[in-house]
Amino acid sequence: MEIAVWIVTGLVALLLGGAGASKLARSKARILENPNMGWARDFSQPAIKLIGLAEVAGALGLVLPWALSVLPVLTPIAGYALAALLVGAAGVHIRRREFAGLPFVLLLVAAPLFVAIARTVALA
Repeated sequence: MEIAVWIVTGLVALLLGGAGASKLARSKARILENPNMGWARDFSQPAIKLIGLAEVAGALGLVLPWALSVLPVLTPIAGYALAALLVGAAGVHIRRREFAGLPFVLLLVAAPLFVAIARTVALA
């Protein structure tokens, strides 16, 4: 089970960390060049940067505390926070009637939630 948790942790951290870094590094106009990022029209540039920061912080929080055995309680907190962020993302896609990508977003909700629950159980 531990190997599965680490695999999911790594995939989530790479995916969301990369997505967050991209939001931090690019302007809103550059983000909107991607046809899959139409949601960004509904948000200010500072809000997009904050979302990116939350994704990067969550990705780091999912990996580092557990890997370094430094405040490992932060790992499930990061997992729950990322899941909540992604529930918000799903809500945005539903509101915008962008249903094609919704199954992927819901899978992304499940992945950090799986890590958070597994790490919570391990801490108990």
